[in-house]
Amino acid sequence: QVQLVESGGGLAQAGGSLRLSCAASGSTFNKYAMYWFRQALGKNREFVASIGWSGRGRNYVDSVKGRFTISRDNAKNMLFLEMNSLKPDDPAVYYCAASEKGGSDEADMDYWGKGTLVTVSS
Repeated sequence: QVQLVESGGGLAQAGGSLRLSCAASGSTFNKYAMYWFRQALGKNREFVASIGWSGRGRNYVDSVKGRFTISRDNAKNMLFLEMNSLKPDDPAVYYCAASEKGGSDEADMDYWGKGTLVTVSS
């Protein structure tokens, strides 16, 4: 079992930055690929970014490439998402997820956090 708890969400201005964190506990963190998904109001949850167990193999949805950076600290069991140049279409609940086998679909995820809300003011 892995417990995931997100933090760092809040209100930012368009063009501003936020840093999301995800604290993992309960199992060996570095055997999981880690992910950020997001769900905007009235929309389906979508993949945002992923990172391999070693910190390599980062992938991003096209809409955040060059603006968001995913990283992890295996020594501290932490996952991060640095979000820069926030846009009006970035607001959503952002979820941290873990997958032992990898993949990028929701069905591939083994564990989910409860999410943290990001709001962007124009």
